[in-house]
Amino acid sequence: MRIIGGRWRGRRLRVAAAPGLRPSADRVRETLFNWLAGVLPGAHCLDLFAGSGALAFEAVSRGAARAVLVERHPRVARRLAEEIAAFDPAALALWRGSALDYLRRPPPTRPFDIVFLDPPFASDLLARALARLAATPGWLQPASRLYLEFPQATPPALPPGWDWLRRQQAGAVGYGLVRLMAQAEEAPP
Repeated sequence: MRIIGGRWRGRRLRVAAAPGLRPSADRVRETLFNWLAGVLPGAHCLDLFAGSGALAFEAVSRGAARAVLVERHPRVARRLAEEIAAFDPAALALWRGSALDYLRRPPPTRPFDIVFLDPPFASDLLARALARLAATPGWLQPASRLYLEFPQATPPALPPGWDWLRRQQAGAVGYGLVRLMAQAEEAPP
């Protein structure tokens, strides 16, 4: 897996094999980061189901100030820790454990601007993570963007007040940007 833009463009990420690990395709990441270009510089990001870590590494490569990666699989988390040490441990942080356990903690001092949600498809983790983020103040900035990746045939139900900003598909994968519209003050990109 390679980083496709920014200061680390062309640099490779070593990815540990694990059941259900499905890194986002280059084409999907390129579209996503084009969508985020105006809000990415200086952003604080959360990669809630990190897996390969490609979304968090790509975000920091393209100007995000910081990214927290959450990964529960021990072998995958070990590889992510090695990659973080080789890239930029000041801008990338790893939390080892499940995404839902991470969201049960108190929210961070500085809410996240961008959250990447790309859980294993054969689970209800996307719906549960969305519900937790919607129910717990302090995790998100008022105009935060949430990136969702899901089986195209079964798009997720969004919490009340949240809406799609952008949405596309690549084969059997659906993906898009969501924002909490009730708090947003700026127009969609």
